[in-house]
Amino acid sequence: MKHLPLFFDLAGRKVVVIGEGPKADLRVRLALSAGANVRQFAAGSVTPEDLEGAVAAFVATTDETTDAAARHLAKAAGVPVNVVDRPALCDFIMPAIVDRDGVVVAISTGGASPTLASVLRSRIEAVLPERIGSLARLATTFRAQVNALIGDPARRRAFFRRLVEGPASRLALAGDEAGARRIILGELDAARRQTASAGIAHIVGAGPGDPDLLTLKAAQLLQEADAILHDDLVPPAVLGRARRDAEIVSVGKRKGRPSWSQPDIDVELVRRVRAGQTVVRLKAGDPFVFGRGGEEVDALRAAGLAYTIVPGITAALGCAASTGIPLTHRHHASAVTFVSGHSAVGSRPVAWPALAAHGHTLAIYMGATEAPSVRDRLLEAGADPATPVAVIENGTRADQIVSTGRLADLARLAAAHVRGGGPSLIIVGDVAAYAVAVEPAPLAKVS
Repeated sequence: MKHLPLFFDLAGRKVVVIGEGPKADLRVRLALSAGANVRQFAAGSVTPEDLEGAVAAFVATTDETTDAAARHLAKAAGVPVNVVDRPALCDFIMPAIVDRDGVVVAISTGGASPTLASVLRSRIEAVLPERIGSLARLATTFRAQVNALIGDPARRRAFFRRLVEGPASRLALAGDEAGARRIILGELDAARRQTASAGIAHIVGAGPGDPDLLTLKAAQLLQEADAILHDDLVPPAVLGRARRDAEIVSVGKRKGRPSWSQPDIDVELVRRVRAGQTVVRLKAGDPFVFGRGGEEVDALRAAGLAYTIVPGITAALGCAASTGIPLTHRHHASAVTFVSGHSAVGSRPVAWPALAAHGHTLAIYMGATEAPSVRDRLLEAGADPATPVAVIENGTRADQIVSTGRLADLARLAAAHVRGGGPSLIIVGDVAAYAVAVEPAPLAKVS
């Protein structure tokens, strides 16, 4: 290791910046962000007296001779110095920095490749949660209580590990600091009584099928889950992103097939969270768009259990994008409605006349088997039989199939997709004409 990484407390201390321009200004901002008392001087105006009492100096004049002279002045005053872009002249170097509200990650290549350090910083920024600083503050807040209550070092470490990886951390990262505090207080009480703590449920959208369309948060939670309760429409490629030792449980509901009822799923979800598990309830698309996520949240709330909600790319957005259909278009559609092809008992009836209006895009979920009824209701409501339609099966996936035509032909178009068995979405409206039809790949000939 060429350089020892240190985090230097500059609060209230004098830091000198010699030079002007963007690179010098960046050093001024960095030192100020750390609470330093910053003095900036032009290259030729700094004196030995200006450096008295300084704990660090930055030199950024852009001229090699001037940089060397300024470094000599700082060294004579006994001040550690960093010369921008000249590692051979530096007592210390500046790393690439990721700052998340007090949680700081520094990346250095010892001056060998600032570009590599910058690339690594970008990758870390992409995976580090935005609110990680609030989690650090929670750990600080409860440190004294935990140390006083849990004397055994191993149990104390386990408690803090759960604090930063368990239910409280997920609530804090979701912005619910009050909920996180309640969880920690409950776990402290459980530690005092030496009882098991409850877990947490994450209601997660898996997106339309392409695993690369998972959100970062969804991907992180799949790696943390003890158990994953997934819909039948979640493909194996998405489940393959789960932690290898996670318990994978299919709780899918498919029309005309034996399946879990919603009350059974609610009971199983509550049971597992009460037992202390971190459970991901993984739903195709978005959990709050025809995903019954609201019903499961109701069950968790009624049980007094912690949960978070992670949205996903819903099928209408994913399928439209993968087929080139703009759901709204300045010249063709000023509104879009998501509607279910079949409704739950007791739900409000669909206002088909309003949906049949010109300039309105319909994204119809679970509509392939109901296509004749959907067609008839739209035509009865006044829709033009020549209105473009697209039926998209396995949208965003490698085996995506798209059929295009007119509203009058919707039943015939959808019939092939019912036989295919994959999840299908119907788009009705002038914008559907933008879709590119994709036929199923031909079967390989067997000689």
